[in-house]
Amino acid sequence: METMETRKITIEPVTRIEGHAKVTIHLDSNGNVERALFHVNEFRGFEKFCEGRMYFEMPAITPRICGICPVSHHLAAAKAGDALAGSPPPRPASLLRELMHMGQIIQSHGMHFFELAGPDLLLGFDADPAVRNVVGLIQTDAQLALKAVNLRKYGQEIIKTLGGRKVHPNFAVPGGVNKALRPEERDQILAGYDEALQTVQLGLKIFKDWAEKNIEDINKFAVFSTGYFGLVTPEDGLELYEGECKLIDANGRPLERFPGHRYLDYIAEHVEDWSYLKFPYYKKMGWPAGVYRVGPLGRLNVAQKIDTPLANAELQEFKKLNGGWPVENTLFYHYARLIECLFAVEKVHVLLDDPDILSTEILNTRREWVGEGVGVIEAPRGTLFHHYWANRNGQLQRVNLIVATGHNNWAMSKAVDSVAKTYIDGQPIREGLLNRVEAAIRAYDPCLSCSTHAIGQMPIVIEIIDANGEVVQTLRRDS
Repeated sequence: METMETRKITIEPVTRIEGHAKVTIHLDSNGNVERALFHVNEFRGFEKFCEGRMYFEMPAITPRICGICPVSHHLAAAKAGDALAGSPPPRPASLLRELMHMGQIIQSHGMHFFELAGPDLLLGFDADPAVRNVVGLIQTDAQLALKAVNLRKYGQEIIKTLGGRKVHPNFAVPGGVNKALRPEERDQILAGYDEALQTVQLGLKIFKDWAEKNIEDINKFAVFSTGYFGLVTPEDGLELYEGECKLIDANGRPLERFPGHRYLDYIAEHVEDWSYLKFPYYKKMGWPAGVYRVGPLGRLNVAQKIDTPLANAELQEFKKLNGGWPVENTLFYHYARLIECLFAVEKVHVLLDDPDILSTEILNTRREWVGEGVGVIEAPRGTLFHHYWANRNGQLQRVNLIVATGHNNWAMSKAVDSVAKTYIDGQPIREGLLNRVEAAIRAYDPCLSCSTHAIGQMPIVIEIIDANGEVVQTLRRDS
């Protein structure tokens, strides 16, 4: 138990995230939080060691950044290759890529809600850490846990059907894809549709019931204003594979709308000496006024509709949460995530009903060399940019990656600081209070391996530091 002499808390490792990070909580002489910092400790330099590789190798190389969302890197790299080589894919290839992408959204969002965030929501922030995990969920409700596993499996099987394996698929190439979909494969995916849909709808009911009972916490848990950023259709619909970038301010007013390849005209990156992860912001507003959020909450705040009926009905409910203003509550990331998962399941059926999905016209072999290309996609955690420059031989001269978790870096840091100041108030510090600080990070579903382009682990560290700057306690947990 903490004493009043304790002045700094370190949480390390932060658990149930992908990657390695720590939190330091600095207390004043009265035991109140002065500030809390979210530190990302990984560094690998992935962009640098891709220099000299051939551009067409990138769909196979960049997924190795991460085993959680390799499909996002795989597809973004292929899209960058399309643009660089001047080789747009045929429509059937784009449909198949989007189908794989929906599989990625389903498996990632489903896993995050049920297995990573679920222990906090279903078992309680103050539950014993020994049972506040996926094993505890199984012991509490084995049938629900089985449904959650099957939902993730459904998404993974879509990826495997198209790309040969569930992780690091071999499928998208510059100009298209390397495999057509067979009728029996389409039918097999359709056979799992109803169960997947029902499980996502069950997840939505679970969250809504939890939110109704915990609205007081939701309304004080890291609620703050930012801009919001995401891809949209021409009609301002939710878009996860194609579309233009749209940025709105904290009041919902449009700031910019631009094609993804022009991202450097609008986005800059700030650096702090206490994190390897950079802080993107909107150039015209400067740092830190131009910070924004991406991912499910950001995308639903930016979009005005969803082009599938069930998800659109949920979106309209979501839009009412803050009286029509952008939804600012960090814990509503979980609600937004489930709405997107519902959209992805519905979209699978839409794509499989398209006659072109079974076409064998899947590769454009023509090249009109450009030498520079940007691939943009909405990864589960937010907008992902791959930008490549290559010489006439196809050898990469420069690589730039801006990853979803990087966009949310300021917001995660703000959330950690806000939650620490809300729940740690000079009284003895309980484990459940520290878990709330971790939960503020988990709400964003960060992938720190992606954001720093590093080999991932699953831990986080919390340090408590006194007014003299000395570390007086470190809490360290393995994944």
